[in-house]
Amino acid sequence: MNLQPVILCGGAGTRLWPLSREQYPKQLLALAGDDTLLQATARRMDKSISTDGRKVIAPILVANEDYRFITAEQLRQAGVLPAAIVLEPVGRNTAPALTLAALVALQAGDDPVLVVMPADHVITGVEAFRAAVAQGVFHAEAGKVVTFGIRPASPETGYGYIRAGKALAGQGDGREIAAFTEKPDSATARSYVGSGDYLWNSGIFMLRASVWLRELGARRPEMVQACRAAFEARSPDRDFLRIGKDAFAGCPADSIDYAVMEKLPAGLGVVIPLDAGWSDVGAWDALWHLGSRNADNNVLHGDVVTVGTRDTFAIAQSRLLALVGLEDVVVVETPDAVLVAHMDNMQQIKDVVARLKREGRSEADTHRKIYRPWGHYDSIDAGNRFQVKRIVVNSGAALSLQMHHHRAEHWVVVRGTARVTRGDETFLLSENESTFIPTGTRHRLENPGKVPLEIIEVQSGAYLGEDDIVRFDDAYGRK
Repeated sequence: MNLQPVILCGGAGTRLWPLSREQYPKQLLALAGDDTLLQATARRMDKSISTDGRKVIAPILVANEDYRFITAEQLRQAGVLPAAIVLEPVGRNTAPALTLAALVALQAGDDPVLVVMPADHVITGVEAFRAAVAQGVFHAEAGKVVTFGIRPASPETGYGYIRAGKALAGQGDGREIAAFTEKPDSATARSYVGSGDYLWNSGIFMLRASVWLRELGARRPEMVQACRAAFEARSPDRDFLRIGKDAFAGCPADSIDYAVMEKLPAGLGVVIPLDAGWSDVGAWDALWHLGSRNADNNVLHGDVVTVGTRDTFAIAQSRLLALVGLEDVVVVETPDAVLVAHMDNMQQIKDVVARLKREGRSEADTHRKIYRPWGHYDSIDAGNRFQVKRIVVNSGAALSLQMHHHRAEHWVVVRGTARVTRGDETFLLSENESTFIPTGTRHRLENPGKVPLEIIEVQSGAYLGEDDIVRFDDAYGRK
């Protein structure tokens, strides 16, 4: 029986603001190494099971359509070719997302064991994780619902817990699931850890695709019905699979835990203890624990200078960051926002994001650098009736044929070669050459070269919003 990874790419990661934002969530960030969390997750099951005729087949991803292009590009960079990238038109939590993945898996005519992983967790002990998966296969192939419990390192109150029951016969040290418990208070968490019978709930699961549909259908038939209707209305879109928007919008929202795991009958659920350097990276202090600390117990990334500073986590993305006389602090600097917070107040960062949203601040949702299917742009300056952008176009890529009603644009090539369409003419621009796009003129920017094209764009006009665009032709299907 084949193993098929399922990678769930939901969640905004607001506690990791200002790096993680709604339009660029934490799975797209390289927070614990050179790979992004998404890339590390996609690589985690690569050739991990090769015995007894089992093989790992291409993963299924379920993702928000707003960041579909950067998701696909990061997979390409990681050398991972997915079986499908399923686009959710609206978020409905993890149970509907897994249901869509199960329907995709069964469509191929197989009933694989799904290895369900959030895209935004860190696992440093990849071989230990693969060994635990190998134990779980024995139970999942037999029709069990398998989850992985993390041996608790401390009495954490931010995680749910799993109470492990009797040991099971067969491979490894799997145990029956006796109960799921909600996030406890401090005293209860200490008693859980002291008993030795409780494990942190990792949110990682293994089960056959048909078993998930059966168990969810027995408890939430309306959810399965809505997902089936949305799947029947699916349509391919380049590298993606779009599902029926109206049908999925009517689907109830629920998590895998609440919809199924907490309601499993005795004997059907199995928990495999996992000791593999797992973290859900729920807040900045988690990255301090994971990081390589210097002599002052600081974890520092970027151009950071410290004097008399201890037990601190700091990131500098765009400028020198100097820290003097600090202790137990998180400082995160980005081009458009800086966070300074005490380690004891990590959970309140989401309150900052909520306030920014209420005030309509763009910093809640987007970075200054915006990724597009053709590359990215960075808004480096702006003022009354003007805006300056640094635009990078990938090799062979092209922007849409477009027009703006309210602004003109000046382009200066600083690297590479540009092919420019302006009205009825098409011409090439080399480094240090420029052109002008008048208001109301159809135009397109392309990179015919082998190196990234970099230009400086100066916009001027009465209105400079991103919604002032009329597309006449677009290689990426955007309207």
